[in-house]
Amino acid sequence: MLCLKEINPNVKNMKNLDFFMICKRARQITEELRQGAKKPYQQVINVSSGDPQRAGVKPLTFVRQVLSACLYPELLTRDSLPADVRQRAQRILGECVGGSVGSYSAAAGIPGIVHRLSEFISQRDGGIPSDPENIYISPGSQWALQNILNLLVKADGPLRTGVLTPGPGHRVTTVSIMGLGAVSVPYHLDEDRGWELQVEELHRALEEAKGICNPAALYITNPGSPTGQVQSRKSMEEVIRFASEKKLFLLADEVYQECVFGQKSEFLSYKRVLFEMGSPYCDTVELASFHSASKGFMGECGLRAGYVELVNIDPKVMKYIYKLFSKDSCAPVLGQIALDIMAKPPQPGDPSYPLYHTEIQNIRNTMAHNLKRVSEVVNSLPGVTCQPVEGGAFAFPRVHFPPKAIQKAEELGMKPDTFYCMKILEEVGLLLSPGCDFDQKSGTHHIRFCVLVSEEVMEDLLQGLSCFHLQFMKEFS
Repeated sequence: MLCLKEINPNVKNMKNLDFFMICKRARQITEELRQGAKKPYQQVINVSSGDPQRAGVKPLTFVRQVLSACLYPELLTRDSLPADVRQRAQRILGECVGGSVGSYSAAAGIPGIVHRLSEFISQRDGGIPSDPENIYISPGSQWALQNILNLLVKADGPLRTGVLTPGPGHRVTTVSIMGLGAVSVPYHLDEDRGWELQVEELHRALEEAKGICNPAALYITNPGSPTGQVQSRKSMEEVIRFASEKKLFLLADEVYQECVFGQKSEFLSYKRVLFEMGSPYCDTVELASFHSASKGFMGECGLRAGYVELVNIDPKVMKYIYKLFSKDSCAPVLGQIALDIMAKPPQPGDPSYPLYHTEIQNIRNTMAHNLKRVSEVVNSLPGVTCQPVEGGAFAFPRVHFPPKAIQKAEELGMKPDTFYCMKILEEVGLLLSPGCDFDQKSGTHHIRFCVLVSEEVMEDLLQGLSCFHLQFMKEFS
């Protein structure tokens, strides 16, 4: 039997997330409601993750039709599906080993789909070439990131490997870094400037890491998660120069690239900015860019598929990257199909285009409505401020807790925002994430909730949050 002392010490040192405790209680409450317990609410509203379908956003029809035809090829002979759906399914099945989605694919993904991803990337970046040989499909973007981190983290040497990570930042990434035995070195985004990334802060974080670890990589999320900022070209150029000067491997998490809502905001990929800066940067800065079918308007979290594109990697190193991705056999084929549709959706003139375009526009309109309502309601609450959400799928409001609330949280052995999230779950049935899990700046407190939800869920969320918060502030004032 495996005993505690035999567990990998890196796993033991992984950060404990307060959300897991809150989530466990949410499952208990759901079971209590199922068994007839009387509470002020009938169900738990879970807006803690970026899972749009869980929160009432319907899947895209074209995606589900193609998946259905690939799973049940007899549908290809029926006129109930549009012609372009049948054509897409036939092409994909023709690229599958044995003509079946139940077969393994190549380790990097179905070659035809990988090729179409390279075309998608090149088109996105204004014609900058993308080599299919540098693209690997995996069971989600975080899976791909884990493989690249495996390559970067060194087990020997006097100091552990360090990775600069944003604070606030993606909690799963931080946990993964620690699980590999590396050190997460937080750099703080400037909340008062709309969560701006300032290169001076990168220099501070790197200086602070001296003697503690050996920084090897810089991890960026753009659009920001959970903070919702979209980087400007100027900011990205400064980051690239910094990475070049300090010889850091650049990890660009760009999974929310299609979710940009700020009127003056524009998504630019790190690869595009890197190449448009020219030499020496475009020839020397090592970059891994990640994207996913789970995020954004596709929202197919359960299909598990993402990809990484690698730039400026030594061919000798690429052989080992192939080994890393080969050990997982391949990504789920249905997820690969979702990526294919993301890369090449229906075009004007295709039978499925009118409905596809309408569904995407409805999601955009819903997001515009939700963001307007969040700004109106959340910023009107006493002691709460929320920076504008320019992109991504989350709002990350700051909550200024009264001293009595902080004292009560300490008495219960909780952080203030964990106490707040636990209390709103118990009293209102809202499952939110506490900001303490996201490496927020010391002395600040936040909550996170998804805004890529249906309008009905958003109204229920805001009503519940408003009523609870006013009572909370009254109780602890």
